[in-house]
Amino acid sequence: MPITVKDISEMFNKDVFTDKGFYCGKVSDVEFDLSRFKVRAVVIEAAKGTFLGKIVGGKKGIIVPYQMVHAIGDIVLIKHITTPMPEGGEAQ
Repeated sequence: MPITVKDISEMFNKDVFTDKGFYCGKVSDVEFDLSRFKVRAVVIEAAKGTFLGKIVGGKKGIIVPYQMVHAIGDIVLIKHITTPMPEGGEAQ
């Protein structure tokens, strides 16, 4: 997905949702690969009690690879993340 400087500047503080409609938090930063002139990742400030906040616990700045970003508009839409199964755990 091509992105412009305007898109990047407008991305900050936008709400982030998964493609299944779960709220994740807000965009707090963007990482670049300057050698390739591409966006590498977006950093999401996972709010307490949100879908992403429940997955990662108390961690704040969650780095999401840019390949997981589906769309940028009024909100940022990312690929739905499935929760990892605990080690040695069984599916319920």
